[in-house]
Amino acid sequence: MDIGLGGPMGILAIFKKEMRVYFASPIAYAVFTIFLVISGFFFYTLLTYFSLISAQASMNPGLATGLNVTDGIVRPLFGNMSVILLFVMPLITMRLFAEERKQGTLELLLTYPVRDAEVLLGKFLAATAFSGLLLLTTALYPLLLALWSEPELYPILTGYLGLLLLAMAFISLGLLCSSLTENQIVAATLAFGALLLFWIIGWAAMLAEGDWALLFRYLSIVDHLASFTQGVIETKDLVYYLGVTSFFLFATLKSMEIRRWKG
Repeated sequence: MDIGLGGPMGILAIFKKEMRVYFASPIAYAVFTIFLVISGFFFYTLLTYFSLISAQASMNPGLATGLNVTDGIVRPLFGNMSVILLFVMPLITMRLFAEERKQGTLELLLTYPVRDAEVLLGKFLAATAFSGLLLLTTALYPLLLALWSEPELYPILTGYLGLLLLAMAFISLGLLCSSLTENQIVAATLAFGALLLFWIIGWAAMLAEGDWALLFRYLSIVDHLASFTQGVIETKDLVYYLGVTSFFLFATLKSMEIRRWKG
């Protein structure tokens, strides 16, 4: 593998290597299949239910109050897609460090004239690009909606932005888990457990009061997606996702440095 002289070229070389590995592995195609089949099922179910409600509303105008494609299909679809990401992201990240540690190629990689941060960024960007392609394949759904209705464009665009930011946060945590073990299954299990904890921590807000309730609600990784699906980009949500991503990337970098120091 030609890493080059480090810097942007080193990051690009790592990025290309990881993308080649992704699409040379059956896991990538399995992830695409799982994501598309389940998200397609959710889209079909939401579309069918919305069509049924619309038919009933045509006979009873009172049911048409607040009935629109964005709230009836698009927003729930994005929420369901975020759940699918919770399950598939650990599969995308589990091999990024664990496999190389098991095969002994990570130590070889770190002997090249490329810094740990460049290795980490190359792997992170590759996983992010793969996730972006995964989300892009679902663009067919809003296109289908546009054939027979007029969905709002802005909530669709911001919804995809929110999903991408969510995926980036998931990836950063998955990278940390992958850097801690040489077993891919263990890495995926750790990542899923940690992501699930960040997912359900918001439920504790219902049992807490005052500042604790606010803290649990803020830490809940899914609560910050809601504003994006409504077509609103709030600074606090951007700060949250970028902050979580940066924190876990930094923790992964420190994990790599500790491993290099231990030899």
